[in-house]
Amino acid sequence: MELAYIPSPSRGVLYLGPIPLRGYAFCIIIGVFVAVWLGNKRWIARGGRAGTVADIAVWAVPFGLVGGRLYHVITDYELYFSPGRDWVDAFKVWQGGLGIWGAIALGALGAWIGARRRGIPMPAYADAVAPGIAFAQAIGRWGNWFNQELYGRETHVPWALHITSSEGGRVPGYYHPTFLYESLWCIGVALLVIWADRRFTLGHGRAFALYVAAYCVGRGWIEYMRVDDAHHILGLRLNDWTAMLVFLAAVAYIVVSSKKRPGREAVVEPEAVSETAGETPDAADAEEKAEEKKAEPEAAEQVEPVEPAEAKDEPESATKKS
Repeated sequence: MELAYIPSPSRGVLYLGPIPLRGYAFCIIIGVFVAVWLGNKRWIARGGRAGTVADIAVWAVPFGLVGGRLYHVITDYELYFSPGRDWVDAFKVWQGGLGIWGAIALGALGAWIGARRRGIPMPAYADAVAPGIAFAQAIGRWGNWFNQELYGRETHVPWALHITSSEGGRVPGYYHPTFLYESLWCIGVALLVIWADRRFTLGHGRAFALYVAAYCVGRGWIEYMRVDDAHHILGLRLNDWTAMLVFLAAVAYIVVSSKKRPGREAVVEPEAVSETAGETPDAADAEEKAEEKKAEPEAAEQVEPVEPAEAKDEPESATKKS
């Protein structure tokens, strides 16, 4: 019996009448909100308009969910299409199973469509949302805790995860909480990208590439600890190979991009620049009107001396009439 451990929830879903409230889904939703919120703040700081990140996320999030599910179903097809399995379960995304590689790939495609419709450079947008995505992953990983899935090897460390479910081939016991390791790693990645972005003024997609590279490093060793079923190539899990290839691609992008396009984009959203430029004439008009108002009393003071002269003339004319 372990004296200290991380308990698992007795169940990952609560029912509000006929409506199921799933912990996994809530983690994904909260993660999306955090990513959009932080991305919006960073986008405004780069000179963009408020709300642009959310508008593009309307494209990116659905594409990301579809991509994440497709990657999972394709790489773990035996869970849905082998004898005795129900292929309909492939659509039950709330039961878990989103591959981050597919989510980022198709999510980027959706973001590219949204950015292109607004005339926004995709690399600048990716740089703005990169730390938010890492935080979203940190939150989303807790969905695995609700589902009691994707844990590591058996262990007796004080922070071991106590698995109590025996569904789906699970063996109750104490295992490495890989969901917690990855969650903490993603928080570290987000802080690293924020620091590096401020320190080195990253631009042209390099902040996003740094996030990808740093995440892949952590995903590699965490994936190595997991014990869930996975395809292996030369003794390594498929996701380990994917992490290595994506890491190399991200590092290569940082090196090549730094040489070809150093510095950062001067303009990230042309419409925001137009709005800023449109405020200048208004300010000039306001100053001109203020000057006119200031000049009016002076003009009035110059006219006032005329009145005594007229008043002086009146008695004279009155004298003439009399």
